[in-house]
Order: sequence, then structure tokens, then C-alpha cells
Amino acid sequence: MVKLDKIYTRGGDKGQTSLSNGQRVVKHALRVEAYGTADEANAALGLARLHTAAMPDLDAMLGRIQNDLFDLGADLATPEQDNPKWPPLRVVQAQVDRLEAEIDSMNAVIPPLNSFILPGGSPAAAYLHLARTLARRAERLAVHLAEQESINPVVVRYLNRLSDHLFVAARHANKNGADDVLWVPGQNR
Repeated sequence: MVKLDKIYTRGGDKGQTSLSNGQRVVKHALRVEAYGTADEANAALGLARLHTAAMPDLDAMLGRIQNDLFDLGADLATPEQDNPKWPPLRVVQAQVDRLEAEIDSMNAVIPPLNSFILPGGSPAAAYLHLARTLARRAERLAVHLAEQESINPVVVRYLNRLSDHLFVAARHANKNGADDVLWVPGQNR
């Protein structure tokens, strides 16, 4: 378990931060951008959860995802290396599989789409759409990072599936699509 006695260390005052293995990198390093963006998605999920108390199944899913996103951040903050002191925390395929099962379960009762959806409807759905877009950005950054460094490939799969999950979760939060706000192409010409 993590224990934090002191919140500020002054270690980042010159624009650098430490990865979990102690390596110092600039705060705008692609690896830091990727896990920082996953953290932003997690914060948006925290906002969404302020509006999901009446949907306990969805709230429980989002709670598990928030924990997964910390796992994912730890995974990205730990560069792959030979013979590490401790086994690193890595995202695993079972976490992706769980997202897929939850997507299928939620989507089974939602009517098919006839149009694209605008973010909104209910507060929970709006925040879920915000989290979805942040998950997509984290995915793009992780893909870019994977082109330059070796990372756990499950991270990219997880982020890809997460954005799908959050899209379906937003529809679920909008009374299974009944309160979705549909895009009307060219409406304001």
C-alpha cells in the first residue's frame, strides 16, 4: 500500500518528475502526458459519479474503472526493464474482458442509434462523455508512446475499450438512450 507522509517534495520545481523506477524525466515527456491524461479521465469519472447514486450498478462499474485507471497510470509510470526489484503493476487482459462484458450487458437493452450523439442529456452522461474524450486522448498518447518505447500493449487495448464503455455508459445514464441528444446534421445552416 502507498503511504504519503508529505505531499510536496519540491522535486518537480525545475520541470522534472520521477517515474516509479526513480528515473527523472521532464514533466511534458510523452509517458507523463499519457498517464496524466488517464488521471484526467479518472477525475471526470469522479464528477460523473456524483450523479450515479441512483444507478448502483453503473456506479460500481465506474468505481472499478477508477481503480483500473490508477493501475494503468502505475503501469505507464513504470518503464519496462529487465530484472526489476519488484514485479511491476501491469494492466491485464482480464480488465479489458470485464469492460467488454459490461459493454455487452448495458448495450443489450439500449436501442440502436439513428444518429451521432451530442454530449449531454443528463449530468452523469455529460461527464461520462467528457471522460470518454479524455480516455481517447490518453489512448492516442499511449499509442504514440508505444511507437517510441516499449509499453504494455494491454494499456492501449484497455483505453480503447474504455472509451467504448463510457460511450455506452453515457447512453445507459440517459435512460438507456431515451434522453440522448442527437446530432442533426446541418441544423443551423
